[in-house]
Amino acid sequence: MSSQSAVFNSLTLPCGKHLKNRIVKAAMEENMAGSGQLPDHNLLSLYRYWAHGGLGMIITGNVMVNRHAMTGPGGVVLEKTTPLSAFQKWSSVIRSGGALAIMQINHPGRQVFKAVSAQALAPSAVNLKLGRYSKQFAKAKPMTCDDIYAVCQQFVDTAVQAQKAGFDGVQVHAAHGYLLSQFLSPLVNQRDDQWGGTLPNRARLLLNIVSQIRASCGSDFAVLVKMNAADFQRGGMTPQEACEVVGYLNNLGVDVVEVSGGNYEAPVMQGRSSDALSLDNDAYFLRFAHDIAQVAKMPVMTTGGITSLPVAQHVISEGCELVGMASALAITPNLVLKWQQMPSYKGHAPKCKWQDKTLASLVTMAMIRRQLRRLGNDLSTTREPGQWWSLILDLLHRKKMTRRYHRFIGR
Repeated sequence: MSSQSAVFNSLTLPCGKHLKNRIVKAAMEENMAGSGQLPDHNLLSLYRYWAHGGLGMIITGNVMVNRHAMTGPGGVVLEKTTPLSAFQKWSSVIRSGGALAIMQINHPGRQVFKAVSAQALAPSAVNLKLGRYSKQFAKAKPMTCDDIYAVCQQFVDTAVQAQKAGFDGVQVHAAHGYLLSQFLSPLVNQRDDQWGGTLPNRARLLLNIVSQIRASCGSDFAVLVKMNAADFQRGGMTPQEACEVVGYLNNLGVDVVEVSGGNYEAPVMQGRSSDALSLDNDAYFLRFAHDIAQVAKMPVMTTGGITSLPVAQHVISEGCELVGMASALAITPNLVLKWQQMPSYKGHAPKCKWQDKTLASLVTMAMIRRQLRRLGNDLSTTREPGQWWSLILDLLHRKKMTRRYHRFIGR
């Protein structure tokens, strides 16, 4: 079988769910929740473009498991008591073109903007170190064991709710410096109890969550895990440790491991690394995913920088069974259909290359979210959105979302 045909070949996950091809829309943080932190017509309009864009699987932007722990003020929240009608509409839209509907579920840990919440739960009292931008983030509060058990249950409750709402599965977000990634990182997790120290202890929360979701949702529900290939920071989680964690996951009925990397302090998921570990030019984490695929018993997916069919083909030929794309689909939501008609067509992912990596990361995300909002309003996207104007629009949108969020939680 050629690598090109493999990209468009079907795949059956260990749980029995079937993908019509190997190309996956990976998660992006839309920050587009409607009233009550629920999916609304704008979010449904956005996902309708992807649903009919030829993808085999669509993973939502992160859905928060606790309304008081938000990556951003416009995040969608799904808790045990949340009404499900809006989520049922969302899953129906996603599945309307034949793609699997997967909900990414997440807790931010310490990566919380102070304007949203003044305090953030974390494994240890280790605040974000972002130079002059550090003061923009909430203070890290070390979690008690009761806090940890509560968060574990919140992930399980959200997964059960997603299943009731018609989603085919969930992806547990353990990458990009969010809470589960923080527990895995020895740089952030400085605990000396059963949740810290050795790698099995640091992985305990992730493993407990995955095990309990599988037990609660049954064998035919897809359970995915997104994790870092490395933290790309001195003293953080290493590629060798990432392979060990995948070895632990092998025995827990995980259907897909998605390989990414980085966090707010080291935003290598946008293709910039100042660590000794280098990235590939097109599929940023491919060589790390290749190593993980040698260990993994489940399909492996990698995401980051993929914009062309030849690169997608190369990802498959290197041992990954799924190709994840995000930013390129913000500009061209039907990119997969274009590839089927014109294999030479190259997508585009906006990127800011300013020297200040923190500001460049914020601008890059702002440019992408601007395109997502345009699609949600049924407007055409802009291949090269203005950087400063995108940042200004994003800040204005964030202020509006923050006011709405504070009304929602009664603050």
